[in-house]
Amino acid sequence: MQIEQFNYDNKIVKFFAIATVVWGVVGMAVGLTIALQLVFPALNFELPYTTYGRIRPLHTNAVIFAFVGNAIFAGVYYSLQRLLKARMFSDALSWANFWGWQLVIVAAAITLPLGITTSKEYAELEWPIDIAITVVWVVFGWNMIGTILRRRERHLYVAIWFYLATLVTVAVLHIVNSFALPLTFLKSYSFYAGVQDALVQWWYGHNAVAFFLTTPYLGLMYYFLPKAANRPVYSYRLSIVHFWSLIFIYIWAGPHHLLYTSLPDWAQALGTAFSVMLIAPSWGGMINGLLTLRGAWDKVREEPVLKFLVVAVTAYGMATFEGPMLSLKNVNAIAHFTDWIVAHVHVGALGWNGFLTFGMLYWLIPQMWKTPLYSKKLANVHFWLGTLGIICYALPLYWAAIAQSLMWKEFTPDGFLKYPNFLETVQQIIPLYATRAAGGALYLAGVFVMVYNLVKTARQGSFVADEAAEAPALARKVAEPGEFWHHVLERKPILLTVLATIMILIGGAFEMVPTFLIKSNVPTIAAVKPYTPLELHGRDLYVKEGCVGCHSQMVRPFRSETERYGEYSKAGEFVYDHPFLWGSKRTGPDLHRVGQKYPDSWHYHHMVDPTSMSPGSIMPAYPWLLEKSYDKNLTPGMIAVMRQLGVPYAEGYEDQANRDLDGQAEQIVQSLREAGVQTTKDKEIVAMIAYLQRLGTDIKVKEEMATK
Repeated sequence: MQIEQFNYDNKIVKFFAIATVVWGVVGMAVGLTIALQLVFPALNFELPYTTYGRIRPLHTNAVIFAFVGNAIFAGVYYSLQRLLKARMFSDALSWANFWGWQLVIVAAAITLPLGITTSKEYAELEWPIDIAITVVWVVFGWNMIGTILRRRERHLYVAIWFYLATLVTVAVLHIVNSFALPLTFLKSYSFYAGVQDALVQWWYGHNAVAFFLTTPYLGLMYYFLPKAANRPVYSYRLSIVHFWSLIFIYIWAGPHHLLYTSLPDWAQALGTAFSVMLIAPSWGGMINGLLTLRGAWDKVREEPVLKFLVVAVTAYGMATFEGPMLSLKNVNAIAHFTDWIVAHVHVGALGWNGFLTFGMLYWLIPQMWKTPLYSKKLANVHFWLGTLGIICYALPLYWAAIAQSLMWKEFTPDGFLKYPNFLETVQQIIPLYATRAAGGALYLAGVFVMVYNLVKTARQGSFVADEAAEAPALARKVAEPGEFWHHVLERKPILLTVLATIMILIGGAFEMVPTFLIKSNVPTIAAVKPYTPLELHGRDLYVKEGCVGCHSQMVRPFRSETERYGEYSKAGEFVYDHPFLWGSKRTGPDLHRVGQKYPDSWHYHHMVDPTSMSPGSIMPAYPWLLEKSYDKNLTPGMIAVMRQLGVPYAEGYEDQANRDLDGQAEQIVQSLREAGVQTTKDKEIVAMIAYLQRLGTDIKVKEEMATK
């Protein structure tokens, strides 16, 4: 048998590991900042680049794509080479992957605080950056597939199945959700509208969690947990059931983010059904991970790496129990739009992704620098700081969520809302927000301890950039009688990838095709008209300032909501919304029926100083809206792009759009002047007022019913 000698590339792993730590600190520091802004609104600094609405997506993108993304690449590049007994297919592709990904992250860090955003959760980056992400992902896939095809190990280990599923599914999700029509180099409008846009976004959003934050990490769990414990994975057959059932069921679950909304009931029911089923494969993976440690629990007490990995897998189990529970409509009616969802997400992010990443780093760095970990005591300090941080972060938010739901829904014996002022609820939970911020600070402090420990570990060792290895050359083999069917499939990586792709496409097709092709799913309403040119400018400003991060535009059919906000939202009201702005969290009240509720001057003063109109508000001020002007030169292009997207503006309307804009703006300026406020019709505040005053005014259901 011919033995071949080769080298593993540790240098690329080293750079991805460093990027993981650096971006982790940055992303978590921004997260702590926005947590503190909810307690101390002055920390918004009345600057356009530091408001909660601008930097919240910076936090989510930094943690998901910078911290977790780099950790995925570090773990995959390290484990893939060793599982396949081969160096990565191309060093050039490896470095293109690394530098391309860092450039994407830097582009996000620049554009998001500038308000350059699509507003679609976890997909806020504008179209040129989306294209760059696609290119980098193709490079990563090319390198992965090339390495698999030149492997020296016949069968593909379970971790690689999850890596392949991640590769194809993330590509499909990103491309489909990113379809947009550009207006300028850094501004585009979603290809989809309203209900359809919401379905595509949460098909993407939920499965970004599934296939970026979960499946690659399951692959890393299947590699690093047995390595750290020095034990084989508990059950090969359970891993097969886990993999195929998980990737098939997960893709259907997106609509559970849209329960009680204007999404068709059948789509909501599908999302709920598959979400409930999802607990079985998810817990199958958790059980497979934890039982791998059978007989090694003494080692868990001694080794901090295993402590992190055990808590990570346990947090995965907790989050994947809670997710199906939250998809039940009776539970969702309580939890949706509250801080329960924030707590749920962070149990997964801090516990599953964070702790597994920390355990991986504590294992990787000593391995590549050929030295013991500098200090197990410091690693244990990090473990307890992180664990206490998660507890202090999540528990106050669960408490806050219960308070929010009870206060929003409570009526007096006479049938009136007991807490009609939304701010009464906000003020009640601010101490809980402060406790959450303290938990985040503890967690971040633990990360700094880890940084010190890893740096000291590296300094006491000697890094091996090209690690020598040897393995027999791969000889051709045909199927043997009685061989397990999955062993045959593992020898055929292309077939395995194709089958995984088919599995993940089925659910998306069953949900989206009927929603797009069957007109009755989104019935039209004759009274609903396209936005005026000035309202379009105002809507763009609403998106730019990240208002959707705190305000929903979706009144659900509950008495508590219709009494508080007005008539529940209809699917046909959103047919001209590119993108949809239903939101996922109510830090402030729903705005879908805010139009004409207050005079123009109220909105003006509210944007300048929210507490002047709403005492106790934690909303940031937006004084720059009074100084900056919107760009009228964009108006014709905006109309043309919207017409291409199906909005029924008349042919040639772009030639007169600015005249209509000036007329509406002058009316608002005159209204403000009568209230003692001086401004000019070109200011952003005027466009913002125009948009807010339009919201929810197309239908007048209660008035019409009263006249019959």
